[in-house]
Amino acid sequence: MTISEVSKKYNLTADTIRYYEKEGLIPRVPRTKNGIRDFDENTCSWIEFIKCMRNAGLEIETLKQYVTLFKQGRKTIKERKILLEEQRNKLLEKQKNINATLDRLNYKIKWYEEMEQGKRKDFMEKP
Repeated sequence: MTISEVSKKYNLTADTIRYYEKEGLIPRVPRTKNGIRDFDENTCSWIEFIKCMRNAGLEIETLKQYVTLFKQGRKTIKERKILLEEQRNKLLEKQKNINATLDRLNYKIKWYEEMEQGKRKDFMEKP
């Protein structure tokens, strides 16, 4: 696949994909005899993984650490697992905060709907 095809498939800019390659987050992309990047299944699976992790909020440095460990092979499985568990815990904390915010928004929206419908007589609104 060309970089533009990969870009469309994963909804990433070509610059982002080049950056991931430059930073070592994805393996060196094979090239055609004309020097054009030719993304294979392995490279695409890395792009998909990195995109998923970035969407979850993982920082580039954390991903670099993961990739470095991955390249060292099976002897780093425990370290990789710990790294991912730490990231999961951070993500769960974010999820908890997001859920609390959603609860607050839902409460305020319901409050306003009840005001609009005349179901609320108390005008002492709190933020």
